Amino acid sequence: MQYITHDDLAERPGARELAQVATKEGARQVATELMEATLRGGDRSTWPADQVAVADDALQRVQDAVTEAESLIDGYLAKRSYPLPLSPVPKLVTGWVRDIARYLLHKDRGGKEDSDPIVRNYKDALKFLGLIAKGEFSLGAEDPITSNPNQLDVRFESAPSVFDRTSRRAF
Repeated sequence: MQYITHDDLAERPGARELAQVATKEGARQVATELMEATLRGGDRSTWPADQVAVADDALQRVQDAVTEAESLIDGYLAKRSYPLPLSPVPKLVTGWVRDIARYLLHKDRGGKEDSDPIVRNYKDALKFLGLIAKGEFSLGAEDPITSNPNQLDVRFESAPSVFDRTSRRAF
């Protein structure tokens, strides 16, 4: 997990949602408090070993979704020659990892795609990643400059101005 931390995930989407979607089918859902402790590295000694094992399995499912999301993002960023993994990680990228991983964890979710915020956020992330790959959107100051044969890259440098508004009044 390069672009998002367990604490980020505990904040949003939160331990409750992650416990709901990441608990293995057929297993008793991980308690929210246990999932919170698992995400944040808290004390889990009061929980039975079998429940801790289910929480660990759920955490592994979350990490797998995050790894898949980060790989997808890196694939788009590689088209623009970004040095990977990104460091520092722009907040936009952390949000995209969250949105894509959340979508992957909810893949069996029923509902209308056009009104579902999880699907909408996933599609928005992919849209922006596509714009980055085409060079139409920038992550900011760390954006690599690439030469595009259809686009002229012109830069101007000059000495400081000889005259400015204050110096002209002296004449």
